[in-house]
Amino acid sequence: MSDSTENNGFVLPQADDKTQAETAVATQTAENPTLPIIQEETESRDLMIAGGIILVLLIAFFFAKRGFTNSLVKKRVSPGKASTAGWWLFIFLASVAIGAVLAAVNPAKFLSLLILGPLGVVALVSAILAFTSSRA
Repeated sequence: MSDSTENNGFVLPQADDKTQAETAVATQTAENPTLPIIQEETESRDLMIAGGIILVLLIAFFFAKRGFTNSLVKKRVSPGKASTAGWWLFIFLASVAIGAVLAAVNPAKFLSLLILGPLGVVALVSAILAFTSSRA
């Protein structure tokens, strides 16, 4: 074996600025895990996954709408009012789900009043209309 003071030909590469910045962020996050990492850009892959999740939820909400409508008809609510209440329930569930999925995809971009405000208003109005339409 040779001494550890002599150079065996192995030299650590020097880190560039980007690598140093990433290492600093990783070190900061490891030291203080409560610091949020803000995601500036949303990749198209993330948006496609979110769109797929929303589509699956909309299909599930459509079946929930049909079940709600049928349960109202069994409670002697007229079929027209029951169908209207079911659609309002569907709109309520869809707006809440879209807001939740968008907030999960990129909170920095989609957790703004400009996006969640209208979704919240639509959810509130549709919940009130679903409740009032479902009365016998």
